Formats: sequence, structure tokens, C-alpha cells
Amino acid sequence: MYFKEYRIWYFLYGLLFLSFWIIFELFHVPVYFLIISFLCNGFSLTVFSIIQFLRFQKKLKTLQHFIYVYELESFTLPSEIAYFTIIQQLSQEQGNTILEYKTQESQINDLIKMWSHQMKIPLSALSLMAQTEHLTSKNVQQQLLQLDNHLNNLLSYLKFNQNQDDYRFEQFSINSITKEIVKKYATICITKSLSISIDGDWLITSDRKWMTFILNQIIDNAIKYSIRSSDIIIKIENKSISIQDKGIGILDEDIPRLFEEGFTGFNGHEHQKATGLGLYMAKQIADKLGLSILITSQVDKGTTVTVFQR
Repeated sequence: MYFKEYRIWYFLYGLLFLSFWIIFELFHVPVYFLIISFLCNGFSLTVFSIIQFLRFQKKLKTLQHFIYVYELESFTLPSEIAYFTIIQQLSQEQGNTILEYKTQESQINDLIKMWSHQMKIPLSALSLMAQTEHLTSKNVQQQLLQLDNHLNNLLSYLKFNQNQDDYRFEQFSINSITKEIVKKYATICITKSLSISIDGDWLITSDRKWMTFILNQIIDNAIKYSIRSSDIIIKIENKSISIQDKGIGILDEDIPRLFEEGFTGFNGHEHQKATGLGLYMAKQIADKLGLSILITSQVDKGTTVTVFQR
């Protein structure tokens, strides 16, 4: 390996010796002068080679066993400095990647803890109802629906965050999947005396599962934050669907931040029901599906969320 790196110098030395030999022969100069000269130079070259070989061995040992990049700062040759710079860049990139993975792992751990807490709420409610003998099938359905939503959201977030899910495009009816979602919330709507109307249809070519996820997040919020005995109007037109509720509304200053990861806003904190991830994921997925989400709201009057094709 040493000769591979320094072979050019030995090649030049041999070439010079051959050139001078030819010159001496052409001009009939005694060759023994040339031999003596090159023997002296050969001795110097040998000493130089030994020193360089020892330095080369030390460099290889350092490269094989170094732990911290600063241990390579003793490199002084241009090629060594170039290697040091490359290793420094790779080390920094690796450090950034490790930090990113650790941050992501920490976020997922915090998320699982938060969702575990969210899922304990319906379980605690069921336990309390059972102890007080107020457990009805309607109560069980409501609490199981909450558990199902929390679990589905957690699994969807993990798939979305790790990019482990492929989009499968097909043509389907927005009216159809909207009715399926509303049917799932029938028990809660009856309990809160909510009236939901669905009008129109939109045949779209998209991913059914993720489109259902987007609409589920929006309809879930509409039901969750609607006041009792109010109406939710779902209007479907060509290339758009709007969900209008008469709920608590959203503060003007919170609307621009609704799609930020983990943001719940004032009303989300007040009702302690929001995780701050539903709309964030809905927006990210909508962007990948070529859709946009528009939110308008007035406090104590209601919110309208429109999903439309760009």
C-alpha cells in the first residue's frame, strides 16, 4: 500500500537514473561518477523512504483506530488534509443523522405516552360506569369509538412519519366515504343531539384510505367541538367538500398555525381533547394527494373546513 501511494517518486528516480546514464554514454563521460552520485542519492532516498514508511504506518494506524475526528488534526500533507476534511464532513453528517433519529425516537416516545394517556380516558370512563352501574350499550359504543380513533390515529401517524405506506389510487365516491364516517359517529351525534346533512357528490381518483383519514379528522373535530343540538352541514361539489359546524370556533391568531405539528390552539387546550397531530397529518397527506385544505372560523359561531383539488 505504501508503494502504491509513493510509486511515482520511485518511478521518477529510476527515470532520472536512466536519462543520466544515456547522457553520460552519449558524451563519453565516465559512468562511475554517475554510479557514485546515484549511490549517494540512493542512500538519501532510502533514509527518506524509511521515514515516510514509518509516517505512513502511523497514519494507517491512526485511521484504523481513531475515535474522534480531532485525532486526525496532526495530518499535514495536502492529501491528508483532504482526507481529514472528507472524514470531518462524513462525521458531521453522521452526527446529524444520529441526532435526527434520536429526536424522532424521542418524539415518538412522547407521542406514545400522550396517546396512552388519551386511551386511558375512555377506559377509566368505562370502569367508572361499571362501578356505578350506569354502563349502557350506548356508553360502551362511545368509549370504544374513542379508543378506536386514538389507536387508528397512532398507527396512521407511525406509518406516515416513517413513510412506510404506499398510496393506492382508485376512483371512488366522496359522498359514500363521508356517509361511512358519519355513520361511525352516529351514537355520539345522538347523544349530543347533532343533526348532520350531506348533499352532493364528487367522484375522485385518489387514495381511499388516506382520503378517509383526512375527512375523518375534519368530521371528528366538527362533532367534537359542536355545541349540543346544533347542525353540521356537509356540502359536496365538483372537486371540493366543505364541512360546516356551529361550534366553539377558532381564534383568528390560531388559524395560521392549525397545521403545525403538535399545535392545539386555545380551544384545544381548553377542552383537553386535542393532540395537535390530526390536522397536521391531514394537511401533509392532502399535499401529497394534490389537495388543499382551507379553514375559516369565528369564535362561538362555528368553523368551515373545505377540502378541494388543486
